[in-house]
Amino acid sequence: MQYPRPFRRFLALITLVLAAATITGCENTELQRADGTAVNWDDFRGRWVLVNYWAEWCKPCLEEIPELNELDKAPDISVLGVNFDGVTGTALEQLGEEMGIEFLMLGQDPGPEFGWKMPVGLPATFIVDPSGNLVETRFGPQTEEDIRTLIGN
Repeated sequence: MQYPRPFRRFLALITLVLAAATITGCENTELQRADGTAVNWDDFRGRWVLVNYWAEWCKPCLEEIPELNELDKAPDISVLGVNFDGVTGTALEQLGEEMGIEFLMLGQDPGPEFGWKMPVGLPATFIVDPSGNLVETRFGPQTEEDIRTLIGN
């Protein structure tokens, strides 16, 4: 039995849409940790993610580290640190330790992967909702209270 032409076009369109959805669903964004190992962006689904840009010379960055450490301990929030100066590897791990950073430090800037521009001021925090959507970019030191007010808990 042969289907009418409009129905065949409809089936072809549905097949194409399903194939595109399948391919898109398989794309996993891998980020690099400071130690060089990979972490999958999809592992953070279901949690708020704070991507925080910091530098050693930035006094407000130093002030917010204890707040970010506390936020990272919450089951519904993950904090990812990005060194603004491009320090990587062992040097980044040592610098993070000296500064008291307890949250996950990334060895590369994830911004280009997501279409984010490098911040022009520090500290900068990109706030991503549990569905993976960028909600807001904040500049200046963040507090646990500020972030909890934004995310509603």
